[in-house]
Amino acid sequence: MRRAALSPEELDQRRRLDARYDWACAPVMLEIERDVCGCDYGGTSWTTREEADRMAEELRLAPGRRLLDLGAGSGWPGLYLAKSTGCEVVLLDLPLNGLKAARDRARADGLAGRSQGMVADAAALPFRESAFDAVSHSDLLCCLVQKRAVLAACRRVIRQQGLMVFTVITVAPGLSPADHHRAVASGPEFVESDSDYRSLLAQTGWKLIAAEDRTARLATSYRRQLEADLARQDDLAALLGAEALAERIDTWRVRLDAVEKGLLRRERFVAA
Repeated sequence: MRRAALSPEELDQRRRLDARYDWACAPVMLEIERDVCGCDYGGTSWTTREEADRMAEELRLAPGRRLLDLGAGSGWPGLYLAKSTGCEVVLLDLPLNGLKAARDRARADGLAGRSQGMVADAAALPFRESAFDAVSHSDLLCCLVQKRAVLAACRRVIRQQGLMVFTVITVAPGLSPADHHRAVASGPEFVESDSDYRSLLAQTGWKLIAAEDRTARLATSYRRQLEADLARQDDLAALLGAEALAERIDTWRVRLDAVEKGLLRRERFVAA
């Protein structure tokens, strides 16, 4: 199944993501990532090490099981899950630079034989039916337009007893029009959804096993991110440039404020 052509906004987002991986694995960025999430892969999600360990248990990952990690970027948490559980992993994303970094990390961690990187669209997965035992994606759907198509594609490629775990940043329900607009402007690029995720899962053939509000943890991550950036301003300015650094810090402040005011939240779902 081919998806519609990318919008100009989506194309611009992809270019920016690809450029981001040029500096994502710089020493200062990895230091910050360790402070915020407890990992050092050059990742772009807010998945913590604790969340990744829970994901491994909930997905029943083990040697011989096959995991599909969507929006895998530079390998977090997919490569970590493969290393810690012995499973095989396919890392799928569109930005090529991220997957190149993941390839290098897989080689360094001795995972080249159990990991594969693939440039492909999550809304039109290039795999046969029932190809995977498990699917994971971390804060991906809030960065994509075709949320329903991605969930439907995941349902098609997972085995009958397979499981999916994912996190996503969402607009809080019940907001006034003004607060809804502010939430959309403050969140990830495509945070707005035409339906809540429980409904989207049901519409695409998934059975909801568990749902958890992770908003408090997101607020903690934003605070740590802001503190870590401010503590390393000189190194970050040398890497990114003063203007880009100022925009980055402002983004964390705006998003933290939106979370603290109840405009944005983060949810975690387990589905079968």
